[in-house]
Amino acid sequence: MKRIRKGDEVIVIAGRSKGQRGHVLTVMPSGKLIVENVNMVKRHTKPDPQRNVAGGIIEKESAIQTSNVMLYNPAANKGERVGFKILEDGTKVRVFKSTGEVVDI
Repeated sequence: MKRIRKGDEVIVIAGRSKGQRGHVLTVMPSGKLIVENVNMVKRHTKPDPQRNVAGGIIEKESAIQTSNVMLYNPAANKGERVGFKILEDGTKVRVFKSTGEVVDI
């Protein structure tokens, strides 16, 4: 079970996008994430008339290492470390380390 999953709200703790928040769009097998509106890069593209694509400069999200983000805790209004806990019914859930609050509902 991964600590950070698709759809989680994360906050960047290192790099040029430090302090920005966003939702995880993609989790790659290499251990990188794509987070919306974080680590934006400019991509110069050629026009392709067959696919009806106009050329120009496109701004899009680039991958960021998983170690450079933390799961965002809205109750504490900051990034928090994540641990795992097994409930009485045998399901494994993620919990915030500081409060013990369950992340997965």
